[in-house]
Amino acid sequence: MAGDVHNKGVSWEVQQNGTLAPVDRLRNDRSESPTPGLVEGTEPGAGQESAMFVHAQSFEDLTADNEVPTETEPKGDSVLGESVEEEALCLAAEEKIQEDLQPAVALEEEEVRSESRSKEEDVCTEAWRSHRKHVFVLSEAGKPIYTRYGTEEALSSTMGVMMALVSVVEADKNIIRSIHADGYKVVFLRKTPLVLVGVSRTCQSDLELTRELQYIYYQIVSLLTLTQLNHIFQHKQNYDLRRLLAGSEHLTDNLLQMLDRDPGLLLSAVTCLPLASSTRDLVSSSLQAAKAKNLVFSILLAGDRLVTLVRKKDQYLHHMDLHLLFNLVGSSSSFREGEGWTPICLPKFNTAGFFHAHISYLEPASDLCLILVSTDREDFFNLSECKHRFLERLSRRSAYQALKEALKCPSYSVTQVGIPELRHFLYKSKSSGLYTSPELSLPYQSEEEQERLMGLYQYLHSRLHHPKRPLRSVYRCGETENLMAWVTSGFELYLCFSPLGTKALAVAAVNKLLRWIRKEEDRLFILSPLTY
Repeated sequence: MAGDVHNKGVSWEVQQNGTLAPVDRLRNDRSESPTPGLVEGTEPGAGQESAMFVHAQSFEDLTADNEVPTETEPKGDSVLGESVEEEALCLAAEEKIQEDLQPAVALEEEEVRSESRSKEEDVCTEAWRSHRKHVFVLSEAGKPIYTRYGTEEALSSTMGVMMALVSVVEADKNIIRSIHADGYKVVFLRKTPLVLVGVSRTCQSDLELTRELQYIYYQIVSLLTLTQLNHIFQHKQNYDLRRLLAGSEHLTDNLLQMLDRDPGLLLSAVTCLPLASSTRDLVSSSLQAAKAKNLVFSILLAGDRLVTLVRKKDQYLHHMDLHLLFNLVGSSSSFREGEGWTPICLPKFNTAGFFHAHISYLEPASDLCLILVSTDREDFFNLSECKHRFLERLSRRSAYQALKEALKCPSYSVTQVGIPELRHFLYKSKSSGLYTSPELSLPYQSEEEQERLMGLYQYLHSRLHHPKRPLRSVYRCGETENLMAWVTSGFELYLCFSPLGTKALAVAAVNKLLRWIRKEEDRLFILSPLTY
């Protein structure tokens, strides 16, 4: 199995419990100052022991495209041979991947019909042009692979023009990054053998639109592996990749919706189910005890929230990979029908091969979903037994009932903070890679208002992380709300206030909010992640 590809350039030290953690994370002292957490490792929500996710110092590090090719691949992966004829190679790959991905792309008839309706949109109408964000994926030969709206066939000539633009610029030994015209941003991302194009009328920066295109690229890689992808196009450059991806379009569609609405993908972080630390520790230890030889990650989800994650020692999960797992589970209801078994490539861990995921809900009507990731394709029954041992141990220790009670209130109200003018906030602990935010209340309960607020957060994020002129803090006054953003080496914070608030009030609110998060951190964050 591939070694950890995420610890390059980071100093590591063995702790007393035998786990590895970056040296600069071994800070167990909690800040007692009135404004805690200006330094990474002491901020509210910082892990007190080993790191749970890939360590990165900044947003730019987290989203950097730093793939490292590995010679060793996870056991049970599927790599195409090189001595096969072109057409036989592609057909064999198609049959193999279609067979492997059958559990992952299973959909109910209603979901298929809904997707078909969105794809039937006429690309010549003003309604199609009026969408705020389009995404196109094509091969380097100009073959259409995916479009968010409309059909690929209707847009084949448009995608041909896109590929021509890329080729013309490259002929002059240059690279086309983006085009800005008439209020639109057209962003290009070339990831051989694919080209991804985003067309947007939002306030997002080129960097953030490129990051979203990277998510789409990794979604495709997670289904095929980069090794499969490269072999196919090396042997047949004009291959129609839609033959392999047929039935999985809903995954990309759902991921794009997450990018528009889920702050976690903006912050490169994950949010946790609010849970008493004693209960979370019992759940984590029960999951730790239900282990198997080839088990790498055990992940318990509650809807779109993380309950706990137990990992194999020395192996770290990247946020993008975890978001892809969230998307896989959230995109299909078929996993509720029984225990699922599907290959999954975790591209930020290793693009070369498949892991194999056992996915099942603890109860059919529950939002608690257990994902067990193994390196062995024949491990289904072992992992099924792990699930039953976990459930048995959980029930015996009475933690299961406490977990069910927590599901009745999966979020919290902003009024609990005690700041009357505060409407909403996002807080990310950099060292733990986790974030917290309250439920959206009035006036942000409609989908339109939620996307508008998300757009404002995206604007603030782009100002803080501008590639040439990054800011440490931003205060913005508007007609409907005032916003503030602040980034330190320890955390990122985004706040939304009523329009009657002042800047002085916002600054004072930051101190009060940080003290409240410190007080509630045991419930809102995973402070002591476990390993096998």
